Amino acid sequence: MSQVCQDWSFTSNHASDEDDRIILIWKHLVVVQVLNQSRQSLTCEVTLSSKKFIYTAVYASNHAEDRTNLWIELLNLQTVHSLSSLPWLVGGDFNQIIHPAEHSNPAVNSFSPAMLELRDCLLQLGLFDLRYQGSVNTWINNRPAEPIAKKLDRVLVNQSLISCYQNSFATFLPPDFSDHCPSLVNLAYKIPQAGNKPFKFFNFLTTHPNFCQTVENAWIQTGSYASNLTTLCWKLKSLKRPIKSLNRENFSNIQERVILTNQLLQSVQVQALQTPSLILFQKERDLHKKWLFLRTIEEAFLRQKSRINWLKEGDQTTTFFYRMCQVRMSYNGIRSFTLPSGLVISDPLDMSLLAVAHFKGILAPTEVQVSSATLH
Repeated sequence: MSQVCQDWSFTSNHASDEDDRIILIWKHLVVVQVLNQSRQSLTCEVTLSSKKFIYTAVYASNHAEDRTNLWIELLNLQTVHSLSSLPWLVGGDFNQIIHPAEHSNPAVNSFSPAMLELRDCLLQLGLFDLRYQGSVNTWINNRPAEPIAKKLDRVLVNQSLISCYQNSFATFLPPDFSDHCPSLVNLAYKIPQAGNKPFKFFNFLTTHPNFCQTVENAWIQTGSYASNLTTLCWKLKSLKRPIKSLNRENFSNIQERVILTNQLLQSVQVQALQTPSLILFQKERDLHKKWLFLRTIEEAFLRQKSRINWLKEGDQTTTFFYRMCQVRMSYNGIRSFTLPSGLVISDPLDMSLLAVAHFKGILAPTEVQVSSATLH
């Protein structure tokens, strides 16, 4: 390797597999430290631009029994190296689908024990598919008489990695000379800053004492009753400014407000313990009430952003909601467009022009010129 590429280094799982089925190659700008290796996986710590994350390369066996050993190995690996709290990326050939939809044969329409086994393993590991583009199926058997395609290759991440690389995504490229699709992971992608954000009504605003009065005043200022849809639309639009002001003045940067209020509360509590007085006790009660109120608002804010509707009873699980917001933002980010010709466009300017042209074609088609001869 040093003779072919002087600025590159490599390692493999040769100590565990004489066939060297897993080989890692990297430039000298990247620091790689091997943590664990086996016949089916190779785990290392990667330092890239002063950031560290754990990477596990997987090459699962064709035999179900051996794959079961791999799932157990990953669970043990997570425990030994405390990977649940570290950014962790797992990628490679798992040789196993986790859903019937990942098999091209319609006859595969139910979950097999092997599927459920891998799904349960990933659930325990806290790993999920990184947002990706490209083909869903990543392997083909290359048998014209009985063509079969499956999703055997995956790029999995945990929540900690999404927190460090929120805009990361994977691309599954065409297989070219192989029967598997190679995957390309982009950790440094930057989503262009959008323009003005669309108006969004947060449900917690209704808990503010001045909410009803604010809406009523804005509604009255717009004049007469809404006798038609045009007037109603205009009156509703006029509510945006006062509602935005109410949110900005009372609930903006809600997480910072919660932290600041808690710090003030703790400071007053210390003072009350050192020099008890009615004034400090009352101040402590007021701050405690305000802190609990802001925590409730914070939870409602994160719950709405994460769109977790199945959790009926809130228990101030703001960390959970915040993580779900990050995952949702990661999945909702538009990073490229694929044209009907198969060409992928990722340049922000080209994407914006294409989007405008697309919706113009739907909402504002060119007018058809009708001549007098056509009418006759």
